Amino acid sequence: MIDTPFTPDIVRGAAELEQTPRGVRIHRLPSWARRQFPDPQLLDREAQPSGVRVAVRTTATRIELVTHPSHTSFRGTERPRGRIDVFVDGELRLEDELAGGDATVIDPANGSVQQISGPAQSTVVDGLPATSKTVEFFLPHNEGLELVGLSSDAPLHPVESAKPRWVHHGSSISQGSNAASPSAIWPALAARRGGVELRNLGFGGSCFIDPFVARVIRDEPAECISLKFGINTVNLDAMRVRTLVPAIHGFLDTVRDGHPTTPIVLVSPIFCGIHEDTAGPGGIDPASLGTDQMKFTATGTPGDEALGRLTLQVIRREMRSLMERRSDDANLFFLDGLELYGEADAAAAPLPDNLHPDAATHRLIGERFADQVFAASGPFGSVVRPSQVAPGQ
Repeated sequence: MIDTPFTPDIVRGAAELEQTPRGVRIHRLPSWARRQFPDPQLLDREAQPSGVRVAVRTTATRIELVTHPSHTSFRGTERPRGRIDVFVDGELRLEDELAGGDATVIDPANGSVQQISGPAQSTVVDGLPATSKTVEFFLPHNEGLELVGLSSDAPLHPVESAKPRWVHHGSSISQGSNAASPSAIWPALAARRGGVELRNLGFGGSCFIDPFVARVIRDEPAECISLKFGINTVNLDAMRVRTLVPAIHGFLDTVRDGHPTTPIVLVSPIFCGIHEDTAGPGGIDPASLGTDQMKFTATGTPGDEALGRLTLQVIRREMRSLMERRSDDANLFFLDGLELYGEADAAAAPLPDNLHPDAATHRLIGERFADQVFAASGPFGSVVRPSQVAPGQ
């Protein structure tokens, strides 16, 4: 078997690869950005490789990827583990559910934390044709991991991709919370449908219009950019109208410094009943503790928006107003999140935990986003060749 090192041209969609005693840890934010505000939740989520793929071109008939995952669970609540999805020439070949690695077990009742060590994980795809093909390992969207080894019975080469590069920034919904697998998070589904190369900057509980993320996007090569703000700002009760609007303006100004004419889509929040008319902060519904489905609730008081506090309806209103004041930017577009998942959708397919969409809704959002944004008449239509768009994929 031939061993292949992990290099940036093989590990696609990452910012940095950090050498560790075991192998390589993936980061979606560069080290300078992580140093600016080393928030534990942000550091945990940026190290979960949502949207990151190990992609190779090869004639190998057998490839083995060895990883060492790390995940967090809540005592008394069963949460599915992450997966590694393997695609061969664009077709799903294998879904490998993670079983090994290290675990952090949190007791939500008293806050106690238990650390459990486990073995490495081996993902093997074999029986492949001995012809040239592209093999992609989609890494888990909801667990951190270290890349330990990559071996095959024929040489592995980087994939030469001519796809337009799409940079997307958002919250846990964009990272993929509650999705079935890493290739089934809504941005990954939209990227395949739109024929683009995804760089996912969705960070669970950590999308706060941060200036350092704007600078990351400013410096990132991109043919199209989307920014989905709102839900985390309400969850944490982090801003008021007075601070939200200038923050979004500043974020856009910074991104425009590096991408003066790149199409940018500003996306408002999808429907979330607990925060439509009620401000944050959000919290865990005590009645759901110890059940198979932990649920979230809003702890603010309806009517607080009169004091400048944020609800999702207020954020959508302010985003529309902001877009009117930036009407001189012909390459800035607005997408109402309710067009991706609205009140009628919530009635038919409620958010299981009151906050995050389920697997079927991730697919719905991904398809709707792609069909509106990557369509020939859509905001990104000018950068996507018609042959790249694959409706129904």
